[in-house]
Amino acid sequence: MGDLAVGARSGHEGPEERPERPEESVPPAVEDDVTAGSDNGGDSGGDGGRDARDGDGAAPQPKKPRSFWKELPLLIGIALVLALLIKTFLVQAFSIPSDSMQNTLQQGDRVLVDKLTPWFGSEPERGEVVVFHDPDKWLAGEPTPNPNAIQKGLSWIGLMPSAEEKDLIKRVIGVAGDTVECKGTGPLKVNGKALNETSYVYPGNTPCTVDDLGGQFKVKVPVGKIWVMGDHRQNSLDSRYHQQDKYKGFVPVDNVVGRAVVVAWPPTRWSTLPVPDTFDQNLSAAAPGALGLAGAVPLVLWRRRRLTVGNARVSGPGTAG
Repeated sequence: MGDLAVGARSGHEGPEERPERPEESVPPAVEDDVTAGSDNGGDSGGDGGRDARDGDGAAPQPKKPRSFWKELPLLIGIALVLALLIKTFLVQAFSIPSDSMQNTLQQGDRVLVDKLTPWFGSEPERGEVVVFHDPDKWLAGEPTPNPNAIQKGLSWIGLMPSAEEKDLIKRVIGVAGDTVECKGTGPLKVNGKALNETSYVYPGNTPCTVDDLGGQFKVKVPVGKIWVMGDHRQNSLDSRYHQQDKYKGFVPVDNVVGRAVVVAWPPTRWSTLPVPDTFDQNLSAAAPGALGLAGAVPLVLWRRRRLTVGNARVSGPGTAG
């Protein structure tokens, strides 16, 4: 048995010492691949593993980034959609076409109008500067802008100030239930209380205008309406001068686009548009019922006291009955 074993080894000694398999002559660069794939079972497994990586199991190659010019239309589309949403629900720019709000606003100023708060039920308040749609041909006969198609498009999506020629901008003086009055040159009164308007009325103007066209008035604002006036009192065709229209000079709250909050252009004119201090005073109209109740209480107490004193049974122990 030992000789057979030795003979068998010596008989095959030549071929075992000089193997000519091509796998042994694989260059080092390929050996790296084979080593990485040797987990799949030897040399042949290494080739199979490499084929699999090149096919279904191949590591994903990094994608070549898209060129700027290919992505530009998408970016523009997103910007336009965002601008339209902002203009519809948040803020919108308006250009001032006249001098009726001097010196608060100058012709050519561009203001940003808050359109968000009305969506939550907020209504205009005294002292605010608001933009509103023409209630009933207030702008009849006034020159109107004639924007081109591009300007109309940019205005529609909110990238330019509104090209809508039927919008006006004024200051809210009275709200529902208020009594607003102008007598002589002023002062302007709301519910019998005088307003100090020196901070915003155009220098040299009087708060009220003496004329028979509407400058002298006393009105009560109905529910759902507001009374508006320009800060340039002698150069503003506001509620005073439209008392013959279907709304009698009042502006429906539903026509209000929003409150102007900022002068955004030109940069030298940048400023906010706060409510003047004169409107901080208590201008609310007392309800007739409340006034009647306040007047009745002393009378009732006086009558009760009189009856109590005159009635022995009510006035307490004293005389036997």
